[in-house]
Amino acid sequence: MKILVGYKGVNLGKDLLKIAVEHAKAFKGEVLVVTSMMGGGKAEQLKIQEAEENLEKVKKYFDEKGVSCQTHLLVRGLEAGDDIVNFAKEKGIEEIIIGVKSRSKVGKLLFGSTAQAVILQAECPVVVVK
Repeated sequence: MKILVGYKGVNLGKDLLKIAVEHAKAFKGEVLVVTSMMGGGKAEQLKIQEAEENLEKVKKYFDEKGVSCQTHLLVRGLEAGDDIVNFAKEKGIEEIIIGVKSRSKVGKLLFGSTAQAVILQAECPVVVVK
């Protein structure tokens, strides 16, 4: 089973990684951890470097857990939700794990734009972690 984790490198990401390890072990799967960024100007270079460092830490985490993992930094000029869905199609992903933030009562009706795009457009099951 191929499992994609949409990862930003924030605290919520720890829960995503834990669930990905559990699913990968249960279903004898491999994990692809993806960070998507628009790209662009020089100000983005520091963010890209930080994202690469975060992905290196993630790779080490999965290695320590004995789970096969690939990391991918996508800088393709797409919104993150669309980028994740397209990448999942390209790689034959069978499950996507993404995070959502807790919001106000009204905000709970709608997820963030990235999560909403993935949930609505993905061709595979999506696990949402809050």
